Amino acid sequence: MRCLSGEEEKRALEYILEASKVALSSTCENSRCGSIIVRDNEIIGRGFNSPPKNQEKQRRCSIFKESYHKKITDKTCCVHAEQRAIMDALKNKADKIIGSRLYFIRLNKDDAPSRAGRPYCTICSKMALDAGIDEFVLWSKEGVCVYKTDEYNTLSYKYS
Repeated sequence: MRCLSGEEEKRALEYILEASKVALSSTCENSRCGSIIVRDNEIIGRGFNSPPKNQEKQRRCSIFKESYHKKITDKTCCVHAEQRAIMDALKNKADKIIGSRLYFIRLNKDDAPSRAGRPYCTICSKMALDAGIDEFVLWSKEGVCVYKTDEYNTLSYKYS
């Protein structure tokens, strides 16, 4: 991980703000998240967390995660923002996804950007690795931090 500074940090914060705008489209009742994927200063993918298309009826946001069978690894009803951004990029700009950078943000209850914790989602980290995304960016207590995707994946598996 490396934390950005100067102009690089300023530009990254602009992308995080853009991901925040995307997150406003989320219909999740627990957490509103947004992601964008950038390559060569072009946004090539956008995504927010919500149930799969035309599946609002399967919403499980209000069910306690502890009530699910322990084999269920993703206890939300939502397609993750990162997954949607990756699918969007693959649909519309597949030739640009390899070597790209994914920005992720979660909004607080007032719809303002919220600082992230540590990498934790192996579902998204594996998908990003497979798609060829080079880096993950989180706005955390340390600042705007960039992780190589393989590092993000490794850290996600260590999260507890």
